Amino acid sequence: MLDDMVDDMAERLAFVRHEPEKVLVIGDYTGRMADEVLPHTASINAADLVGKHAIDLSRPFPVTGFDFVGVLGLLDTVNDLPGALIHLRQALAPGGMVIAMFAGSGSLPALRKAIYAAEPDRPAARMHPLVDTRAAAELLQRAGWKDPVVDSHDLTVRYRSMDRLIADLREQGLGNVLASPAPPLTRVGLDRARQAFMAEADEDGRVTETFSILTLSGRRSLAGT
Repeated sequence: MLDDMVDDMAERLAFVRHEPEKVLVIGDYTGRMADEVLPHTASINAADLVGKHAIDLSRPFPVTGFDFVGVLGLLDTVNDLPGALIHLRQALAPGGMVIAMFAGSGSLPALRKAIYAAEPDRPAARMHPLVDTRAAAELLQRAGWKDPVVDSHDLTVRYRSMDRLIADLREQGLGNVLASPAPPLTRVGLDRARQAFMAEADEDGRVTETFSILTLSGRRSLAGT
């Protein structure tokens, strides 16, 4: 997913011909944004949500005045998304631009169907809510972004088992982030989920799963508002 986001962001930056001098990149664990996408003459600050260079998306940023802020993932797990969008805008210099990408509504339909099948009588909340394009556009307007644009594209991946999909999600830090997680599935429930997941398989024995990548872009006004 991260490679797909970096490739897409590179195309978008090339299209708008935005050549920033002071950059903040959040969530690029690959380092590709700095190495391959952004101008080598730019001053690039890298941040994530943990460790030495951690940044709290729910609070005002400690450093501002960026010409460009790129966010890869992460925003789908923020509890106060409107507040995070305001903080991103305020971190920009006048006329600066933000591009933020994260998993949106419509992601993981096969896994969601399988989880519902696991608990047909009393399904528990096992995936955090995801934002769709319409809601995202409204949030950008509320946050005061200028020239807001929201779009999405689908990334499809084929799996031979539900367990492999779940392992991939965990390895990428895309597991459940609900404050009150549901109790583990019973063995019977897990078997139901696996069977429901594989019921979606094609003739090759693989299930096509979809990640709907939502992209939000916009600017801070030249007046700095």
